Amino acid sequence: MADPPEISFAAIFACSAFAACFAEFCTIPLDTAKVRLQLQKRVPLGDSESTPKYKGLLGTIATIAKEEGLFALWKGIVPGLHRQCLYGGLRIGLYGPVKAFLVGSSYTADVSLFTKILAALLTGAVAIAVANPTDLVKIRLQAEGKLAVGALSRYSGALDAYRAIVKQEGVAALWTGLGPNIARNAIINAAELASYDHIKETILAIPGFTDNILTHILAGLGAGFFAVCIGSPIDVVKSRMMGDSVYKSTIDCFFRTLKSEQGIFAFYKGFFPNFGRLGSWNVIMFLILEQVKRLFS
Repeated sequence: MADPPEISFAAIFACSAFAACFAEFCTIPLDTAKVRLQLQKRVPLGDSESTPKYKGLLGTIATIAKEEGLFALWKGIVPGLHRQCLYGGLRIGLYGPVKAFLVGSSYTADVSLFTKILAALLTGAVAIAVANPTDLVKIRLQAEGKLAVGALSRYSGALDAYRAIVKQEGVAALWTGLGPNIARNAIINAAELASYDHIKETILAIPGFTDNILTHILAGLGAGFFAVCIGSPIDVVKSRMMGDSVYKSTIDCFFRTLKSEQGIFAFYKGFFPNFGRLGSWNVIMFLILEQVKRLFS
């Protein structure tokens, strides 16, 4: 992940935003399935309708496509692209400069894993603080399932969602869930960027491996796995707070989820679709990023 000095911040921001948007478009059906699974509440045993509507990644995708149409899997793509332009560009674009700032300009040895993690935590927090409104609108659109006959959708599109939220809930509502979102994205950004950076360096130290597509794929898969393992509990809380306004705070959402559902396992609901999404997202994003960066170096 070390960027050649001749690549400017503007160039790495543009490369990162493009790579993140491309990965987002390719994998958003998996993200939509993940959000639906995370928002699905557990029905008490003995209820005649106790069978959950969504079952597994492929089952959720099939149900959405059958009931709402294939294009429903791309619900939230517009704010998703808005998000990646801001969040993806900033978190990756700032990672190199922040890492260099932390170690100092005169530092010549290998950067420690701790420094990589700290740099990624900082850039992830700053980036999502800017991009939180886009994340909120994306989840609101993805959370809408099949509407009853005659029922109207809450929002006609991304821009209408931004306007409606500001009008009905106030400007501050665009930053609903900012606490868990900063925690989630700072942690996942650290897991993704620091692990990709470190795994790539480790792989390149193995005889026979070079800085090629195979190395990028392996490092990207590793980054996705660490991100899901570490970030899933926060991701569930974030999705529920943004998708449902019944929770008073992050703590309230955490304990209500813990108490009313399957305990700690509720926070890993949608784990496999989340890994399928983040694993493939990281592979695609880092592959594209590495190739596009070479055009500027």
